[in-house]
Amino acid sequence: MLAAMEAKRQKMSPSEDGALDVAKKPASVSSSDALSEFLAWCKELGLKMNPKVCIRKEGTASEYGMLAQGNLSAGELLFLVPRSALLSQYTTSISSVLQKEKASLVSDSGWVPLLLSLLYEYTNSDSLWKPYFALWPDLKGLDHPMFWPEDERKRLLQGTGVPEVVKKDLDNMHLEYSTIVLPFMRSYPDLFQPETHTAELYKKLVAFVMAYSFQEPEDEQQMKQPIPPMMVPVGDILNHVADHNAHLEFSKNYLRMVTTRKISKGQEIFNTYGQMANWQLLHMYGFAEPYPSNTNDCADIQMETMRAAAMQGAKGPLELARIEEMWDFLSHMEMVGEEGAFVIGTEEVLTVEELFVTLKVMCFSEEEFRDYKENRVWEDDMVAEKVVSTLTNEDISKFKESWKRLLHASVQLTLQAYTSDLATDEELISDSQAYAKLSNRERHALQVRYGQKIILHRLLDLTS
Repeated sequence: MLAAMEAKRQKMSPSEDGALDVAKKPASVSSSDALSEFLAWCKELGLKMNPKVCIRKEGTASEYGMLAQGNLSAGELLFLVPRSALLSQYTTSISSVLQKEKASLVSDSGWVPLLLSLLYEYTNSDSLWKPYFALWPDLKGLDHPMFWPEDERKRLLQGTGVPEVVKKDLDNMHLEYSTIVLPFMRSYPDLFQPETHTAELYKKLVAFVMAYSFQEPEDEQQMKQPIPPMMVPVGDILNHVADHNAHLEFSKNYLRMVTTRKISKGQEIFNTYGQMANWQLLHMYGFAEPYPSNTNDCADIQMETMRAAAMQGAKGPLELARIEEMWDFLSHMEMVGEEGAFVIGTEEVLTVEELFVTLKVMCFSEEEFRDYKENRVWEDDMVAEKVVSTLTNEDISKFKESWKRLLHASVQLTLQAYTSDLATDEELISDSQAYAKLSNRERHALQVRYGQKIILHRLLDLTS
């Protein structure tokens, strides 16, 4: 998550909850009014920052980030944010209205109350969070694929799964805005004006929530009620890498960013947004990690693609009918679905049960399938936990030949969805001069495609 601030090194001073006093306005950013006002605002709200860190653009992975100004030990507090500084549907100045109308604000995303909070606070000159919003003038820094022209998304990202997810997002946003948000705003003309709080601003704020919000982990008592996202000033400063060195901790009154290992002076401090593949990072945050940095990268094989691969290899109408019956059976078992995917990581399969059971069933002989289905052997398998718990690359290489053939054909069909092949992308990535001429969008899309194709080609080798 990206943001903008910078802090001055000062003497550490313990305070409540083990906190450190927030840094004062640094001389190095005195020209940045928005930044200095934000820091002053943070201090007023009780935010505490370790003087051994600073935030700047220079020397960071992307835009603003946090750097160590001194050596940091593992478990050291970087900064502490009081819950009173968080922006959510519960802290916004229109919280009472949102609570009163909560039944009419229910949506699939669960984001509508927060988005209405942001719509109001972002355009309210008297908002408590005005200094926070001032760091993102017009939200111009957002460059998620949802803002790309459709033809550019298709040209750069076809086959990656991103265009399909973006289309679904845009359709949902339009539906949410027109059927929930707009009627709500018209009921409160003293708070909202559709000509100001437009669908385009709503779209930008959706991207803002994607890129900058945090969601508190659920506990056992909260499992039935999803916890809505919230905005965490300062918490959204740190950039992300898979090999991160800090993480956010939640307590009753504060949120703390803490180091997970030693960090040397001059190093950037990275948070983690979760175990996310490059396509997810690009979709939600507008960037991708350069290959091979993202150890969480993965490639999807759409379940329907495996069905197509099986039917492609069928010999005659009777076998086609049997494949359809097997697939219907797997659907009944909830192992496959129209929008589902088998997820393949760099070292192992991430959807183990789904892939294992699907290959097993789809490669049965007719007699084996009848016995498995009619004698309910599949129930015994589940009870006896005969489904494996892991599928590593080595395990895949030892698959039965029939399993390998089906998986191999599925990978081949998956690769056909891309507009370029692995060799073309590899040549572009390895040519530093050509790579430097690419736009940010082209670079991020290339990293997404390349990482996925590496995984898929490795799977081809394992199943050859």
